[in-house]
Amino acid sequence: MSRSLMRRWAMPAAVVLGLLGGTATASAETYPSRRIELIVPWQAGGGADVVARALSAAAAKHLPQPIVVINKPGATGSVGLGEVVNAKPDGYKLVLSSSELTFLNYLGLAKFTYQDLIPIARLNADPAAVAVRADAPWSTIEQFVADARKPDANIRVGNAGQGSAWHMAAAALADKTGAKFNHIPYAGGAPATLALLGGHIDAVTVSTAEVFTHVAAGKLKVLAVMADKRVSGFDNVPTLKERNIDLSMGIWRGISAPKGTPPEVIAVLKTAIAKSVQEPVMRQTLEKLHFSTDTYADDVTLQAAMVKESAQFKQLAGRISVKE
Repeated sequence: MSRSLMRRWAMPAAVVLGLLGGTATASAETYPSRRIELIVPWQAGGGADVVARALSAAAAKHLPQPIVVINKPGATGSVGLGEVVNAKPDGYKLVLSSSELTFLNYLGLAKFTYQDLIPIARLNADPAAVAVRADAPWSTIEQFVADARKPDANIRVGNAGQGSAWHMAAAALADKTGAKFNHIPYAGGAPATLALLGGHIDAVTVSTAEVFTHVAAGKLKVLAVMADKRVSGFDNVPTLKERNIDLSMGIWRGISAPKGTPPEVIAVLKTAIAKSVQEPVMRQTLEKLHFSTDTYADDVTLQAAMVKESAQFKQLAGRISVKE
């Protein structure tokens, strides 16, 4: 082949390579170019779902494409989390992650760990509440625990599923106090609370937000909160620590992406989410339902918290069974 002919073939090749490089750059710069799916590993109506939908509404101002919430409950969040762990890492499928991500593997409920997802941000965090019906025989957490220590006790405590954060909260309370609970799993905090209202169980350990409306209506009462300090809206409710039970436990809810998602895509999401959590539509939605609004954390802070939390839950998981 002559040199002139070789030059004629080489030039298009260079153009093609340039175009390919330009396309890749343009793709990163124009993300997102289609809707983003946000998988919520829990049923609609629960805390995770509320937070996810509030974010979706707020992010409309900060992303050119919508965030569409898709509920995929099952196996204590493992179904939805696992789907995103195995999703294409392109930024178009995210997950509403939560505390369960740091310990499901210790309970044999998941093969993945928190290290298999990239944290983007923590949206909020809420403490656990020990709630009972308004007509329950217990007025204090001490009375409740004392009855649960009795040999013939059969106090049924509902949670958001075996191995969920709320199951762990009740198990941790039992571990700290010597109480024995009959743990009753439901598909989420909302169904567990409805079961309590219907008289099918004796108590729940769920977020303060998930019982606030029913407490305000006089149908439920909260015996204690698992927080370091009293919770706004529950100012007359003591913390466990005030009652000499050294336990703080709750749940955080955040956004995570599949491992391998390009850094430039993560950067777009981090910026958009940081702005979205400050939007009135999100803050007002969460405040109205008494979810915390000042517990946002960036990816670095969330990652550090997950490392610490995973170690703590590993110890607890070794002392309990998901069959409890």
